Amino acid sequence: MLKQPYKRPGVTINGAEAEVCLWAPLAKSAAVKLESKGDILPLEKAAYGYWQLTTDKLLEGSHYKFMLDDKDALPDPASLSQPDGVHGASAVVNLNAFKWSDANWQNPVLQDYIIYELHTGTFSDAGTFEGIEEKLDHLVSLGINAIEIMPVAQFPGERNWGYDGVFPYAVQNSYDGAKGLQKLVDACHAKGIAVILDVVYNHLGPEGNYFNEYGPYFTDKYNTPWGKALNFDDAGSDAVRHYFIENVLMWFRDFHVDALRMDAVHAIKDFSPVHLLAEIKGRVDELSKETSKPHYLIVECDLNDVRYINPPAQGGYGMDSQWIDEFNHALRVTAGGEKTAYYSDFEGISHLAKAYNDAYVYDGQYSPHRDKHFGSKAVDNTGEQFIVFSQNHDQVGNRMLGERSSELFSFEMQKLMAGAVLTAPFLPMLFMGEEWAEANRFMYFVSHTDPELAEAVRQGRKAEFAAFHAQGEAPDPMTEETFNNSKLQWALPAQGKHKLMLDFYSELIALRKALPALHQLNRKQTFAQADEQQNTLILSRKSCEQQAIVLMNFSVNIQTLYLPATSQSWNKQFDSADVKWNGPQASAQKVDGGKSVQLQPQSFLIYVNE
Repeated sequence: MLKQPYKRPGVTINGAEAEVCLWAPLAKSAAVKLESKGDILPLEKAAYGYWQLTTDKLLEGSHYKFMLDDKDALPDPASLSQPDGVHGASAVVNLNAFKWSDANWQNPVLQDYIIYELHTGTFSDAGTFEGIEEKLDHLVSLGINAIEIMPVAQFPGERNWGYDGVFPYAVQNSYDGAKGLQKLVDACHAKGIAVILDVVYNHLGPEGNYFNEYGPYFTDKYNTPWGKALNFDDAGSDAVRHYFIENVLMWFRDFHVDALRMDAVHAIKDFSPVHLLAEIKGRVDELSKETSKPHYLIVECDLNDVRYINPPAQGGYGMDSQWIDEFNHALRVTAGGEKTAYYSDFEGISHLAKAYNDAYVYDGQYSPHRDKHFGSKAVDNTGEQFIVFSQNHDQVGNRMLGERSSELFSFEMQKLMAGAVLTAPFLPMLFMGEEWAEANRFMYFVSHTDPELAEAVRQGRKAEFAAFHAQGEAPDPMTEETFNNSKLQWALPAQGKHKLMLDFYSELIALRKALPALHQLNRKQTFAQADEQQNTLILSRKSCEQQAIVLMNFSVNIQTLYLPATSQSWNKQFDSADVKWNGPQASAQKVDGGKSVQLQPQSFLIYVNE
């Protein structure tokens, strides 16, 4: 691991001077070219392939490029700003100039997170960080205390999900750039909202990717679904690891971000004695000691391997939490969704019960879709180490047409799916617009400027849907229409069933926070039992002072279920079939222990015994 004097790569303002740090191990000479005056500032060679310079000629806003061996000038791979896009000059940004007002901010404990995933470009009409800031009161009233922002690293053009970023340190110029993100985080903290930033450390996008010109950032030892793997364990990997570790620290230290969600970490290939994620964890823990603030690391991982979330003392990488796609798949199949592609592994309500009980559905048994035994058991992992959802950007946007649950399931089933997520002994996550049953689809969109690459993306989308046996044509991801049609409609939350759904979500989230049995994520006191014939599920959640029973009916018929036999009566806390939620009929308010309850079709009930 590289120590001082190797600080953050790129250009860092330090008082009246700028410090330049560039890794170009094969270059015989390196220099900074100032775009405005054409001045060329030679860099001094240092150890391990680094080049450095301290100068007073690089100022806030200066546009510059790097020259290697007198070749064509290139943008800085650690640029903080690309005002003219991925092919233009880099711009100097003083990250220390922002005046923060969040000195008293306290990042909530992870188990309290109610997460809301959003995409900056389609969340608001403006499609900017300021557009998000204008809607924070909506999120507060909903009960959200953590937003997860899809990747903002600079990508080609102005329209992209963010996973084609090619400047991991630069904040997308069309979103308001670095200063706009700092302002948004400060505003979120003032409203009591934590900020999770989605970052991509498993690959870099194709257009505007100049990393090969600088050094061995990639390795031929491995491949990912998106191209060559980043070099985390081959020759020259020390500097690549340093590059991404410093990126992690920058978001926490300079942007006051509260947590990172690291995309598809199963595609990070690293056989080093200390895995990159474990090294990141160690450095983040060091930063937390310095700042006296917790910083969380969340991963997307489809390996069902507890090594990722186990602490280093147990041989794990120490990640704080992970997305659980399997809960989503089991829930959607239970609700009547298709069983194609990766959904084919899931048996509906029996697997949903297993997800509640065991977190991983596949924890060692044979997986037909993978054609192998798969997964490990998550026996001692706590509830906050798993994040569940009925929708997210992948599960919506990776559909050929980008249909949301509002288009695929009935109003009653949408409410039931919300109940399944928000009563789980895990961290719940909503996808933007879900709370009011947004009607607009969320489709895949990009804005590559290379025509051949744009066509390759179109063809790749068609090939991807072959596994789902999808009919028809996918929307063209390159058109502005596809992007605009994916934007949220902010007039809907005040209208009819959309307002009703919003009120439903708000009350259900408030109940999750208020009931100890739901709020405390005690997996050892959680038990789910499914009835496959009825397509019903009984979920029991306990705290020291309370037991909650959640009755779920995924069938289209009225079903009879029995509450546990106790000396005390069961008191109803929530009823999705109540007429106040436009349901067919409310169930009994109080039920004696061991007695039956009539459960309306596609509905759920919550009872407590105190």
